[in-house]
Amino acid sequence: MNFSLASTLRTARPLVQAVFRLVTGFLFACHGAASLFGVLGGSHGGGTVPTLQWPGWWAAVIELVGGVLVSLGLFTRAAAVICSGSMAYAYFSVHQPHALFPMANGGEPAVMFCWTFLLIACLGPGAYALDALVKREAITTADEGAAPVPTA
Repeated sequence: MNFSLASTLRTARPLVQAVFRLVTGFLFACHGAASLFGVLGGSHGGGTVPTLQWPGWWAAVIELVGGVLVSLGLFTRAAAVICSGSMAYAYFSVHQPHALFPMANGGEPAVMFCWTFLLIACLGPGAYALDALVKREAITTADEGAAPVPTA
């Protein structure tokens, strides 16, 4: 038997990508639910953000709706781009003015979510996404359309 770690990881990629998408979207949706409904022990101490308040309420709506869409793999790329942009805005408008680095300004979650959603937008939803049903085509495991990687 010829065991290759790279081959095994390549085979597992669609499933791992789907689980990554699902967990990330779920955690993001939990932030939105905590802010909008005062549940899950969120950072608002059980309170909610005032309806239509800029930017808190709108950010919470993006977190909840975007997180659910990404979790389900529905309109994944568009939802992930919006979620990523929301977190970039949050970092630069809320956290960065207090200190330069995320460790000092409390912006690590915003930075991590920003880059995580950008990665999801670039890679796509992976396996088990509702996007495949909407488009009526199977999600392939091949890197279609990806630029070739030069070899040394």
